[in-house]
Amino acid sequence: MPTERFQFTGSEGHELAAALDTPEGPVHATALFAHCFTCGKDVLAARRIASALAATGIAVLRFDFTGLGSSEGDFANSTFSSNIADLVRAADHLRETRMAPSILIGHSLGGSAILAAAGQIPEAKAVVTIAAPSDPAHVTNLFKDRIEDIRRHGEVEVALAGRPFRIKREFLDDIAEHGLMAQVAKLHKALLVMHSPTDDTVGIDNATQIFVAARHPKSFVSLAGADHLLSGKRDAAYVADVIAAWAERYLDPVAAAPLASAGEGPRHVVVRETRDSEFQQTVTIGPHHMLADEPAAVGGEDSGPGPYEFLLAGLGACTSMTMRLYADRKSLPLERVTVTLRHGKIHAEDCAECETRTGMLDQIDRVISIEGALDADQRRRLMEIADKCPVHRTLTSEIRIVTKAAD
Repeated sequence: MPTERFQFTGSEGHELAAALDTPEGPVHATALFAHCFTCGKDVLAARRIASALAATGIAVLRFDFTGLGSSEGDFANSTFSSNIADLVRAADHLRETRMAPSILIGHSLGGSAILAAAGQIPEAKAVVTIAAPSDPAHVTNLFKDRIEDIRRHGEVEVALAGRPFRIKREFLDDIAEHGLMAQVAKLHKALLVMHSPTDDTVGIDNATQIFVAARHPKSFVSLAGADHLLSGKRDAAYVADVIAAWAERYLDPVAAAPLASAGEGPRHVVVRETRDSEFQQTVTIGPHHMLADEPAAVGGEDSGPGPYEFLLAGLGACTSMTMRLYADRKSLPLERVTVTLRHGKIHAEDCAECETRTGMLDQIDRVISIEGALDADQRRRLMEIADKCPVHRTLTSEIRIVTKAAD
């Protein structure tokens, strides 16, 4: 997915570094993503979730809070309140330059900040928290042995995730003042709470408190087996898939693209590497977006169908569609067609009707299930029609593939 990098002015006048992951095709909605405490916009979970959402047509803005990543300012001067203000400013920037965010997503402390900021972003219809604490002060557990030093000296350097950060007394005072559950109770937006029951950084009881405090519509999804930072690629992909499917119910419907007329040519299929894993690709066909990958057994992440599986899907879909068209035209009582396919290799010598006599051959096994009150002749005719589907004819005829380098 294309990623546009730019800066916008934060609430305190600092230039904040941002990345906008955009779909290859039309943008159906925009989302604002808030990362975890001391993380950044390019943390693996944020990048993977944004990329996967962009593949579904949702543009995602992620940015570094003040003093983190490539953003200006001093982290020591930032507070939970300033993070909330920066999120509102990021939403303002999207509203002014592109499209106001209709989805708000926050990971860990970013989830708490998203909940606190949601009331100030009127266009947002759906809010998602991932491993979020119900009390922002929960983050102080990361440096609880230094809290007394911070209060005594006003500012102390602490080690977080192996990196040094300076924490001020003002941060502690500010984060203690936020009654987040009261804000959740008057959210008035659809809420999706996602949390791992084995999260040893922010316990699952936090998700319970957020969920109980919220009014309907609200949903909870367990991220079983995931760690707090969603370090597993499949976990991040799963989160993105669930968000895209869940949020669609609460977003304004997108006008369908007009169907191609008989005089128009076929749509282009665009396949591009995501670079999030060795084999993962985005596949864009008009308004449709999906992922392609390889199974884990051969080094992929299994985040989407493999190349041969896409080929089989095309043949299966064409087979079923062709049989349906024929049955409707002939008024046959066909209720449902199910096509099951498998690709493999066979020895040429085992195929008596094949012209090739040596080496290995590709073989596609296609099993067709026909449901309905059809007699034997009708079933036989439908099976004959299956072999007449255009994709079947393409695969069994001479194919010319012309390859050239892009200009």
